[in-house]
Amino acid sequence: MANNAFFFAWNRPIPGRERISQAHFGDFSEYLANLQRDGTIESFDVVLLDPHGGDLNGFFLIRGEPSQLDVLAASEAWQTHMTRATLHLMGAGAIRGVTRGEVATRMARWGGLLPD
Repeated sequence: MANNAFFFAWNRPIPGRERISQAHFGDFSEYLANLQRDGTIESFDVVLLDPHGGDLNGFFLIRGEPSQLDVLAASEAWQTHMTRATLHLMGAGAIRGVTRGEVATRMARWGGLLPD
């Protein structure tokens, strides 16, 4: 299983653009399902957070090997989806990260660099 991921998160729809957000959510979910089916990404999960008064209310966690995520990020379709998201979502953004076994690797590297 891939240890690398994109974390694409948002706060909430811009007021008055809720229907646009709803439609794009469906389009983006279908896009990711097709990428997973084609082997372009390994998998993805969608998380909707319970109301809590914060500014993070949901995210997609998209998993793949580094090379897969590089191809994804460079694609016109990904760039279009990210641009669309900024037009109707508050706080939309995507960032790379690691999960699973790569967390231990990075923590060990970090710990090894700490001064005595």
